Amino acid sequence: METIGTNYLPGIKKLFQYYKSVGDKAIAQVSEDQLNWQYNPETNSIAIIIKHIAGNSISRWTDFLTSDGEKPWRDRDDEFEDSQLSHDELIALWEKGWQCLFDAIDPLTADDLLRIIYIRNEGHTVMEAINRQLAHIPYHIGQIVHIAKMAAGTEWKSLTIPKGKSKEFNTGKFAAEKEKKFFAK
Repeated sequence: METIGTNYLPGIKKLFQYYKSVGDKAIAQVSEDQLNWQYNPETNSIAIIIKHIAGNSISRWTDFLTSDGEKPWRDRDDEFEDSQLSHDELIALWEKGWQCLFDAIDPLTADDLLRIIYIRNEGHTVMEAINRQLAHIPYHIGQIVHIAKMAAGTEWKSLTIPKGKSKEFNTGKFAAEKEKKFFAK
């Protein structure tokens, strides 16, 4: 018998994979210089956002069932400093953060979802912690997309439905059979 828990985990994994792919596609459209570009000193570059997402994910999901999600070794303030990391260094960090997240949630079962874990000494169920991350990461992916779109200018390739193509897209979607996208096993 299917339960919310048995549907939740596959759906969450697909959503994280989707948002990672959006970030991957946006990052792929900019040069190394554009990765480090900041509109002004008070804004973040794509590189800074990558450092923050990775730092957050590595801290949150390393030994997350047995240790607080805000690790003593994390230097959150440094995540927001311009380090002028190379493209390859940034991609390696990006992948490391995502891998840490996926390695943590892949083995979870429905029975784990109500376990209590801590983030900054505040108790969360595993489900709440996952939801918190699912709200946090897409917020920053949107920032990456916005900056990448500005940097790429007229060379930008749409990541979703291109401007002026909604009717064409919807015609194709509604011509197909209904599908169970996120929660299908």
